[in-house]
Amino acid sequence: MIELLLALQSTITEALPMDVGVVARTATGVTHEGINYLELMLRASLPVKVIIVLLVLGSLLSWAIIFRKVRNFKQADHSADEFENRFWSGADLSKLYAATSGRGKTVDGLEAIFEAGFQEFSRSRDKKRLDRQAQLESAQRAMRVAYMREVGRLENRLELLANIGSTAPYVGLVGTVFGIMVTMHDMVNQGQQAGIASVAPGISEALIATAVGLFVAIPAVWAYNRFTARVERLATRYESFADEFSSILQRQTSTEG
Repeated sequence: MIELLLALQSTITEALPMDVGVVARTATGVTHEGINYLELMLRASLPVKVIIVLLVLGSLLSWAIIFRKVRNFKQADHSADEFENRFWSGADLSKLYAATSGRGKTVDGLEAIFEAGFQEFSRSRDKKRLDRQAQLESAQRAMRVAYMREVGRLENRLELLANIGSTAPYVGLVGTVFGIMVTMHDMVNQGQQAGIASVAPGISEALIATAVGLFVAIPAVWAYNRFTARVERLATRYESFADEFSSILQRQTSTEG
């Protein structure tokens, strides 16, 4: 018995290097072709193709929103900086209002808040029956309405961007599920065994939908988070200006009184 075990151990020891070498040569000798993603999409089943087309359209829409919002926020920052320089330069408020409202175009940002507040303040001041506190409160309400309108304009289409970013992975997952279902159904009809060689092509075509969904979602979610932070910063800037302008109007009414 002992001699039999020793002979078996000797046989395994002698065969091991040759087996390892065969495995190594096999591993290094196998060549894998690169993945042709376009071919995977074209060979996919009809439900997967439809879902991929929807995801591509969602990606184009999200990128259009991203580029537009980048331009809008850049203009909003530039407009706010320019108006604050003019406002805090010591210019007369009546002249500044006349220059702002007399340009013949729609104002936005801080200019819109200033125009709404000063216009309402001047209108209420002409009404002799209103006291100073009522005049100030009327101007503050007008600025509040303008503030909400400007923040809403900055937030425009951000909800759509968030929806694309949150739903795209699940839409891609639905395409993957459909692709796997079609692959399994074809295997049953063809009488194939469930081997890796038979299911790998179909599963690869199905998984491409999930990959496309992630490709659509990641930029949309990143842009939404970034734009939301910029909206908060601009909103804080607008609100601070409205408070400072209210203080100026309050001092002005006190002086006039």
